[in-house]
Parts: sequence; structure tokens; C-alpha cells
Amino acid sequence: MIKNLFNKITATKPGWSTTQGERMTYYSYFAGQNIIYTLVSTYLVTYLMFQGISPVKSATVMLIVKIWDALNDTVFGVIFDKVKFRSGKKYLPWIKLSTILIPICTVLIFFIPSSFGENAKLIWFAVAYILWDAAYTLCDVPIFAIITSMTNNLDERNTVISYKSIWTYIGVGITTVVATVLVSENVGASYSVVAVVLCVMAFATMQPASFKLKERYHSKEEEAFTVRAMFKYLIHNKYLLIYYLGYFFYAALNIQGALNLYVSYYLFNSSLFSLVVSALGVAPSAIVSLLIPHLIRKYDKMKLYRASMAAVSILGIIMFFVGYNTIVGFIVLSVLRSIPLAVVAIAMALFTPDCAEYGKYKTGIEAKGITFAIQTFVAKLTAAISGALGLFLLGLKSVGWQMVEVESFKELEEAGVTQSAHALDSLWFFYVFVPTIGCILAWIVWEFYRLKDKDVQIMADCNSGLISREEAEQKISRKY
Repeated sequence: MIKNLFNKITATKPGWSTTQGERMTYYSYFAGQNIIYTLVSTYLVTYLMFQGISPVKSATVMLIVKIWDALNDTVFGVIFDKVKFRSGKKYLPWIKLSTILIPICTVLIFFIPSSFGENAKLIWFAVAYILWDAAYTLCDVPIFAIITSMTNNLDERNTVISYKSIWTYIGVGITTVVATVLVSENVGASYSVVAVVLCVMAFATMQPASFKLKERYHSKEEEAFTVRAMFKYLIHNKYLLIYYLGYFFYAALNIQGALNLYVSYYLFNSSLFSLVVSALGVAPSAIVSLLIPHLIRKYDKMKLYRASMAAVSILGIIMFFVGYNTIVGFIVLSVLRSIPLAVVAIAMALFTPDCAEYGKYKTGIEAKGITFAIQTFVAKLTAAISGALGLFLLGLKSVGWQMVEVESFKELEEAGVTQSAHALDSLWFFYVFVPTIGCILAWIVWEFYRLKDKDVQIMADCNSGLISREEAEQKISRKY
């Protein structure tokens, strides 16, 4: 059964351009990338709080770094579109470079010397975080954009991007299990050890993509890319802006990952409790990953996306009022939420390639670099905001959260630190209700996203020269 399922996922359909081995290395890259992304986005907040640094100061540094990151991602988007390598490759040289730099920079973040004072620790963190942001940009733009060069078949793109989400979950799962177990009160390893172990694993899974992925399709005419052209492109690519405005609300307010271990430890009496909930949600998420390619052939992606977001919002409201004293209720609602959340997590990667095709069709400007740079920037910005927001909220004087300097939850348990009932109730409110507000706001914004899947395929055919502009205008469902 497992073999048949594997063959179904990896099968090459008629009209597809990619090979089975090529797709497998593409999937593997995302496993490694998400090993690292999950480590930083989910465990960094807990690590910083264990350093004894003021949550408000840590949150401030995170946001200040993003001022640089805004410039960094925009500059790289322009560089990416202008640089021409001798090999003729547009994406692979950047992917090869990022595979080495990202693990190194990630380790630096989690190696803040314990002998440093608070200010020195903050400086170390700021420098390491800036380097990590820059290195991650080198990977995120090319690996997402390369799918537009690997194939110009929209069904193949959607299928590959959907199935890569299974490997994304594998990467998330590896980090969740390894990091949670190692720093738990049962083992007590430091985050430095965790970072080294996970970065070695990430490098091993990301590296094959540098040698196996193929660039096949590029626009026949490369536009002279200028800053003026960039702004023209962005202004006219309204669906790119609409999509990422909604995504901003959803991801920036999604502070559950940042607070997950504290919720598990303080509200459910064990840092390992989160693993139980995550494990129970694996099967529904995996099934959804397999069904997504079939669902989006029948239903428009955005309609499916918004329906899933509505379900997440409703279940979040129910969860808040059920409360954390009912463990069974929390587990059941968490598993139910994992189903629409899986749809959201998988489908969100499908929209940027569509917006890239729309932008090229609408403006005539080839700007995949800046398009995917925006994706990277918003993803990193919202990850930083959600982490900073979690730190800031817990650091409010009115919450009364007790801070301590430790290396792991084992040391935290030995320290015997307790939190007041008000602090625990505040933690629950932040954990459940703040992300639910983000989902509702995103659902409202995405009502204005009206780029249809069938029209995107026509635009892609026109952009790659398979059909003329006149033919595209006749086939397209409405005027864009």
C-alpha cells in the first residue's frame, strides 16, 4: 500500500517536464529548509526567554532587524532579476550558495555566549539574525521561483508544489520532535546542541537539489529591469499585493508557534504535550496533502482557501471558550483544526507563481525575482512579528510573567518557577484568540482576490510564447 502511494505521488504524467528524481530532490530541499525555518520561527522565542533577556528588548531587536531586512529583500530581488551567470542558470547558483550559508548562520543564532551580559547578548543576536535573514533570502526566492523554470504546465506546478508540502511537514515534524524532546525536562539538552544537530540534517537534505534540479523554461525576452520598472510592476500586480496583505494578517498574528512550548509546559504540565497533539494531527494533514492536487482541479484555489480559513476561525473561537482545563476538548479541536490548516499551509505556496505569471502578462516585465522576494520578505517579516508579538505580550507588566535564565525545560523545572493564574489566563488568550483575529482579517482581504486558475494557465502559455497575445485575450474568461 505504501509503495503504491509513493508511486502515485512520484509518477510522471504525460505532458510533464520534470523527472521523478528531480521532483524528489525538490521535495527534499523543502524538508531541510523547513527544519531550519521551524527551528528559528518556533523555538527562537523560547530560546531568547531562556537567556534571561527582557522580552520587550528581544522583541524590539527582532523588529529593528526587519528594517534592514526590508531593504535586503528588495535589493536582492532587483539583483536576482539583473544578474546573469556564465552558466546561463538563473536559480541554481543561488540555491547552491544558500545551502552552505543558511545552516552556518542558524547555528550562530543559537550560540549566544552565556557569559555575556544582556546588552552583549542582544548585539550577538542582532548580528546573527541579520546574517540569517540575508542567507535565507538567497534560498527562498530561487527555490520557489525555480518551479516556473522547471515546468510551464500549471497542473504540474500545482501538483509539485502541493506534494512538496508533505516534505515540508516532514521537516517541521523532524524539528518539532528533535527540539522538543532534547530541551524537555526529560533530557535537558541546550538549544546550541539542538541547532547543530538539526542544521547538519538540513544540509544533508537540501544539498541534492543543487545538482538534480533543471532549468528549462525562461522568457524569450528579458526586460531591462530598473527600480522604476519594479514599482510599475508592483502597482499593476494588484493580486500579488492583495494576497500578501491577507497573508500578513494571518501570519503576523499567528503567535501559536512562538508560545507553543510555554502553553504545553505551563497549561498542560509537560513540554512534551505538544508532541502528542502534533502527532494526532499528522494523519489528517498528510491526507489533505494528497487530496489538494485533486481538489484544485475541481475548485478554484482561492475559494477552497477562504473556506478553510473560515473553518480555522470558527474552531479557534470554540477552542477559546472551551478553555485549557478540558484536555480532551483541546486535543479534539486541535486535530479538527489541523485539517483546514493543512489546506491553508499547502495552498499558500501556490499563489505566488500565479501572481508572477499575472504580473508578466499584465506589464510585460519579467520580474520573478522581485515577486518571490516579496514572498520571502513577508514570510520572514511575519515570522519576526509573530515572535516579537509573543515576546512583547508576555513581557507586559500587566501580565506579570516571571522570567528566569535557564538552558532547558529540565532546568526550568528544577528552578521551580511558577506563574500566576492571571498570567496563565493571559497566555491562553494570546495563544488562541490573537491568531483567530488574524484569520478573520485575512478571510476578509482575500475576498478581493479574483485571479482564476484557468486564466493563469492561459497567461503562462502566452508568457512562454506557446500562444500569441491575441489568442490569450480570446481565451481568457474576463478582462484583467
